[in-house]
Amino acid sequence: MQEAVYHIPALFEECLEGLNIKRDGTYVDVTFGGGGHSKGIIANLGEGGRLFSFDQDEDAKRNLIDDDRFTFVKSNFRFLKNFMKYHKVEQIDGLIADLGVSFHHFDEADRGFSFRFDGKLDMRMNQQGGASAADILNKYSEEKLADIFYYYGEMRNARKIASAIVKKRGINKIETTSDLLTIVKGFINPKQEKKELAQIFQALRIEVNDEMASLKSMLKQSTELLKAGGRIVILTYHSLEDRIVKDYFKYGNFEGKAEKDFFGRLTAPLKLVNNKVIVPTEDEIERNPRSRSAKLRIAEKI
Repeated sequence: MQEAVYHIPALFEECLEGLNIKRDGTYVDVTFGGGGHSKGIIANLGEGGRLFSFDQDEDAKRNLIDDDRFTFVKSNFRFLKNFMKYHKVEQIDGLIADLGVSFHHFDEADRGFSFRFDGKLDMRMNQQGGASAADILNKYSEEKLADIFYYYGEMRNARKIASAIVKKRGINKIETTSDLLTIVKGFINPKQEKKELAQIFQALRIEVNDEMASLKSMLKQSTELLKAGGRIVILTYHSLEDRIVKDYFKYGNFEGKAEKDFFGRLTAPLKLVNNKVIVPTEDEIERNPRSRSAKLRIAEKI
């Protein structure tokens, strides 16, 4: 089946339950990918329901849903409000975001997302513009590269890695995943090789796609679009994005500061539906090992 090859959504039932889907509601899936969550939403909508699904990757178009209630938007979700306005949608009943990278991207060697294959260091979700991972490795300053690996990859030896990259690119351009692996393997703990390589590649991907800024922008816009009682459902896969979602859901800001009104009440626009984060069961992890790090948070517009 095509969906299983492209992507298997994590916590599928929990996500749909979290959305609390109304049959005549308007919903947004800002990470269409293989279309798994979108198909689940469509299956729960009545004739008056509508679903708008975003994806900036051209490859996602192969999974489009043939249904009059479905509209595909080829764009980054940071432009959520603009496209909703274009489609004459003022408010929505719910939004879902699965922030994990699709299996499809990891399995396509030429996209450069995985250290398992040799291919071009691209990593752009939107291949029609912006700097690739190779551009960043060959052009960024040593200090900026170190910051990327430290803050986005949580690598303690980020400065040593950045220094080695700058020295190597002075001899030959860094263009492929194997070029990068040759440089960084000397700084990797052999006992944690897969984990640390994944952290390095994650850091580059986040920078290439400006993921943290896009996430913050989308969260603010989704809150403005949601009706009172509307739900926002977010699946995260690493601590950086999870912290952003957690703080925003709880406090309405990204600093984790509790802001209160004159009467001492929190002024956050959302309230948590699940006080405790939802994680996959052992059975789900066995069926879908890549769901292991998934965390599901659900909030409702006050």
